[in-house]
Amino acid sequence: MRLLRTLAIVVATLAALGGGLAACATREIPYATLTEKYGLPASLRFEPEPGLSIHYTDEGDRSGRTLILVHGFAASVHAWRPWIDRLKDNYRLIAIDLPGHGLTQAPKGYRATMEGNAALIGKLADHASVARFVLAGNSMGGAVAASFAMTNPERLEGLVLVDAAGWPGEDRGASSGPPLVFQMINNPLGRAILKWFDPRVFAKGGLKSAYLDESLVTKDLVDRYGELALAPGHRDILLTQNSRPAKSLTATDYQEIDVPTLVLSGEQDKLIPVAQSRAIAAAIPGARLVTYPEGGHVPMEQLPDQSAKDLREFLEMLPRAIP
Repeated sequence: MRLLRTLAIVVATLAALGGGLAACATREIPYATLTEKYGLPASLRFEPEPGLSIHYTDEGDRSGRTLILVHGFAASVHAWRPWIDRLKDNYRLIAIDLPGHGLTQAPKGYRATMEGNAALIGKLADHASVARFVLAGNSMGGAVAASFAMTNPERLEGLVLVDAAGWPGEDRGASSGPPLVFQMINNPLGRAILKWFDPRVFAKGGLKSAYLDESLVTKDLVDRYGELALAPGHRDILLTQNSRPAKSLTATDYQEIDVPTLVLSGEQDKLIPVAQSRAIAAAIPGARLVTYPEGGHVPMEQLPDQSAKDLREFLEMLPRAIP
């Protein structure tokens, strides 16, 4: 049955492309070109290991509480711009591009894992001289954030999970099923096909499912996702990374998180059903749950004013940060 489903995905993809081999695009875009277009005034770099150059942004009020922000699959530091713009007057905000994403450069053959990504959060905090901080993650980044909280609770003042992946036995997508591109990512043959095509061919449909509000899915947004995915080596990492922990998590693992937690979720999320966010919030002791009836997978971008307000209220309730 799995093979039949895979073949159906392949056939549907080729039919949708209508002879789309003409759109085949294996070229990569040099980092210099991407940096010129997508670099930000607050862009910085550090090298936690030879050959791995992590791109991140660091801005805001350094006398305020520090937040470290972790994006979702195929996204980048840009996903957090709406929150950063609304919060930087009172907080220090650090956003990271994980390996295979944004402007981060990784050595050839690099393989991203959940544990490796979580370890990078601690290394970034050390590099930025941040002893304790609030950690926020969206989607895949939410799973990374939860994983960090399970192993490094002493470093966290708070945890914010935004439509987070990682709940045990999660079933991606609502009853109608996830977009075609995500179905392809989840099987080897689909991943092989994706590597041969310009990511922009698939990005638009996936972004519409994530953002819900199609007016937000502009040409610039589609171009940014597609072009950053064409950075040297990015597609190899995106299509080979292991986004699940080496040891399968259980509800008990979430119950043992001992960090003040805010869980945010769009009730119309087509990628990670709101039921999973509710389950995460119910499992983590004392977690606060906020859902958005008209929200999708990225409320920090789709509903920036309301979600930033809810985050600010959570931050103001936390115990005073230790200098």
